[in-house]
Amino acid sequence: MAAPLTVPARAAVVGAGPAGLMAAEVLAGAGIAVDVYDAMPSAGRKFLLAGIGGLNITHSEPHAAFLSRYGDRARVLAPMLEAFGAQAVRDWTEGLGIDTFVGSSGRVFPKEMKAAPLLRAWLHRLRERGVRLHMRHRWVGWEADGALAFDTPGGRTAHRHDAVVLALGGASWPRLGSDAAWVPWLAGRGVRVEPLVPANCGFEIDWSPHLRERYAGQPVRAVTLSMSDDQGDWCRSGEFVVSDYGVEGSLIYAASARLREAIARHGRAELRLDLAPGLGLERVARELAWPRGSKSMANHLRARIKVDGVKAGLLREIVPAADFQDPVRLAAWVKSLPLTLRAPRPIDEAISSAGGVAFEGMDEHGMLRALPGVFCAGEMLDWEAPTGGYLLTACLASGRWSGLGAARWLARRNGA
Repeated sequence: MAAPLTVPARAAVVGAGPAGLMAAEVLAGAGIAVDVYDAMPSAGRKFLLAGIGGLNITHSEPHAAFLSRYGDRARVLAPMLEAFGAQAVRDWTEGLGIDTFVGSSGRVFPKEMKAAPLLRAWLHRLRERGVRLHMRHRWVGWEADGALAFDTPGGRTAHRHDAVVLALGGASWPRLGSDAAWVPWLAGRGVRVEPLVPANCGFEIDWSPHLRERYAGQPVRAVTLSMSDDQGDWCRSGEFVVSDYGVEGSLIYAASARLREAIARHGRAELRLDLAPGLGLERVARELAWPRGSKSMANHLRARIKVDGVKAGLLREIVPAADFQDPVRLAAWVKSLPLTLRAPRPIDEAISSAGGVAFEGMDEHGMLRALPGVFCAGEMLDWEAPTGGYLLTACLASGRWSGLGAARWLARRNGA
C-alpha cells in the first residue's frame, strides 16, 4: 500500500466492480477520501452474477503458465500480476474471512462457493475505511470545468476530485452496467480506444435441424480441440457445449481470441475435434474394424470406443454416410472431426470483451497520458483472458495497480 498522504485529497472511483473496489481500497489505505460511483442500484452486480454457479476467484497453476493465459498482453500485465497474483488473491480473500480451496481443475473457489459473502465482507471493510458509495450515479462525461458529471434519480450532478480511477467495464452484460457508453467520452479527449469485441463467447455453426433439436444444450466431455492459424498450432483438452446456434463453453472460450481473429481474417475458422483422445488412430481403426454382427453402428461406436450420445451425433452430422462402412476412414474422422465456425455471438452475450483503452496511451502507473490525474483499470483496458479465474485476478490486480498509481500521483502533486 502507498504511504498515507500528509495533505488531504479526494479521489473518485467510477465503477463499483472488482477493479473499482480494489482501487478504492488502496486509495483509502493511503489516507485519501474516496467516493465510488456506479450506475447500478448496488455494487458488484456482474461479480455476483459470475458467482451464481460457484465463484472462481483465481487459478492455482504455476505463475508462468498463469501469465501465458493473457496472450499478447501478458507482457504489459506482468508487473500487475507479479505484484498481486493468484496467491495474493487467495491471501486477500482469506483476509476478508473467506476461506478458499483448490478444485480438481486447479481453479480456486471460496469454500462456500458464493460471491455474496465475499462482497458483503469487502463492502463492510471499505465502509469502515471511510469509502463512500454512491449508487444510481451514471457517469456521463465531464462538465466544462472538468468536474465529473452524473445522471442520478434526482437529476444531473457534478463532482470534483483530485484524482479519478475509471473502472467502467467493457461491453459485455450491458444490463449490469458494462455498456461501453464511456468510449466516445474518452476518445473525444484524445484517448486511444481499441474496438470492443466479444471474448469468452460462443460461435455459430450451421447445424442441421436434427442436431439442434436433439442435442442442443448437451455437453461434449473428454475431448481435445485443436486448430492451426497464423499464430501456429493450438491444442487443449476439456469440454464444451453444443448449443442451438453452434458451440460454447470453457474449451471454446479458451480458443475464442484466436477463433475470433481467424474469422475476421478469413471469414471462418476451423477447429479439429478428437472424440477419443485416450486412443491412438490405429487403435480406433482396429476397434471399429471389429465385427459388429447385428449391432447397430451406434452400439458399435459405444461398445468399442465409447463414442455415443452427442459425440455420435456430431459424427453423423459431419461424416459422409459411406465412410461409416470403412473403419480406417471413420477412425480418421473420430480423431479429427472438423467444425467450421462462421461467426462469434454478439458482444452483449459474451462473458467478457476484448479491446478498450490501449495501454500505449497510459503511463506505467495506469494514468492516461491525455488526461493527467485520470487512471483506468479492469475490463475497460485492452486485454482479454479465458475463464478460470484469470479475468477476476487481472481485474483485481489492475485495480490495485491504478489505485496505487493514483495515490502516488497525488503524493507527488501534494509534495508528500
